[in-house]
Amino acid sequence: MHSLRTLSAMKRQRSEPPALISKLSPPSTPPTPQIIQKSHQSNNTIPISLSSKKRRRILIQNLSTNSKASKTYSPSNPISTNRETLNWVSLNLPKSELYLPLTFPTGQTFRWKSTGKLQYTGVVGSHLVSLKQLENGDVAYGFHNTTTDEVDAKLALLDFLNVAVSLIDLWRVFSASDLRFAELARHLGGARVLRQDPFECLIQFLCSSNNNIGRITRMVDFVSSLGKYLGTFEGFEFHEFPSLERLSRVSEVELREAGFGYRAKYIIGTVKALQSKPGGGAEWLASLRKVDLHEAIESLCTLPGVGPKVAACIALFSLDHHHAIPVDTHVWQIATRYLVPDLAGARLTPKMCTHVAEAFVNKYGKYAGWAQTLLFIAELPTQKALLCSDSGATMDDGKFTTSLIKKGKVRGCK
Repeated sequence: MHSLRTLSAMKRQRSEPPALISKLSPPSTPPTPQIIQKSHQSNNTIPISLSSKKRRRILIQNLSTNSKASKTYSPSNPISTNRETLNWVSLNLPKSELYLPLTFPTGQTFRWKSTGKLQYTGVVGSHLVSLKQLENGDVAYGFHNTTTDEVDAKLALLDFLNVAVSLIDLWRVFSASDLRFAELARHLGGARVLRQDPFECLIQFLCSSNNNIGRITRMVDFVSSLGKYLGTFEGFEFHEFPSLERLSRVSEVELREAGFGYRAKYIIGTVKALQSKPGGGAEWLASLRKVDLHEAIESLCTLPGVGPKVAACIALFSLDHHHAIPVDTHVWQIATRYLVPDLAGARLTPKMCTHVAEAFVNKYGKYAGWAQTLLFIAELPTQKALLCSDSGATMDDGKFTTSLIKKGKVRGCK
């Protein structure tokens, strides 16, 4: 087994305060965006006013209509590491609907690797796939291997990318009611919320507790290595995420030896708790997509190591609860600067976290989690250069600060 202890030690970050989610249902405002015909409208983007089940049925119909005759791929050898062997196919998603650098390396998932310029490679179910931003801004995909129908594989990818939600329409509605959001959206378009497998998302965020992205990624890589090997590409090994049954055969000692620390007992405890659920852990997690947010948060918090903030991340990134707000100190800072300035200087308590979550939902409505995601991304160090280069000037005018940096807390553009 690989060991995280062979890597350089990294300093543990300070613990984040607990976060709570509002028990309130999302308000009716802002209104649900409606599709407006555009010259570059994605064929795969469905009006978000439709139910999830109906949206996905339309996706299936679109795929059946637009796809060529399906092919079956079942290579007997490991995949080639030559990027040129990929057959790139456009997803018909413009940059405004999906910009890869604002979606994958921003803390939603820790399983996708940068394998080229504006290119990321990862696993969706049993499918190893690369995504690339083309010169015209569109996103193209290439499957390295798949043992199922090509249409099924593409449908799984589209579902993972959450393309049933029109980002363009969401951003238009948010921008109309929030000038600061409108300015950010001009520079950070395409920051999409993914729809991950709930079990995979849960285990990833158990690894995230009081941690940093580099160390979280190494932990997630270790867990992933327990799954079925799919191949090596650009120096990275890729595996299907291990099943609940496979993780049940891993001991706490093994995880501790791999450098998981106290998180080892939480992962082992959560796996055991899921195994005891009627119908199985995967079915139980999927059922949380059908309950309200408050019930989903409370249910997730019964699992070892899952607090309100981690539960909110799981709800937003895998359970279709689009108004879930994971509140930590960075989101707290955003809220006290722009949404609830009267709370500036107050201590972040569970009650304050609830107040912050409510403020986001009251401002942005039932897709508040998507708005919060963009506002959070704007605070990441990796986005400072992008914001500054796009704006060509300092964006900190005392009222509109977009570049508070997560590490170092640097304001403004040089």
